[in-house]
Amino acid sequence: MKKFEVIQGPVITEKAQLRKDTERTLCFQVRPDATKTDIKNAVEAIFKVKVEAVRTANFPGKLRRRGKYAGYRPDWKKAYVKLREGEKMVEYAQI
Repeated sequence: MKKFEVIQGPVITEKAQLRKDTERTLCFQVRPDATKTDIKNAVEAIFKVKVEAVRTANFPGKLRRRGKYAGYRPDWKKAYVKLREGEKMVEYAQI
């Protein structure tokens, strides 16, 4: 996997912004088959920062109905990336 294929985009919610401001933690949507090492290497290469820890969470797709038709949304994965102390905080506009 290439570094730009691992990270699909930032997760911008109130909870993610609060963690970014208080805990120095960034939140990204990543590929479901990406490992913590892949995520760490991609963030360090793209943003030129040092990563302290990576935590991930898998979310299964929900059942959605449109009348008599039913289907599932795709599964997705979220990664919380904590930066080392002293590193400059990344702004999402730099992507």
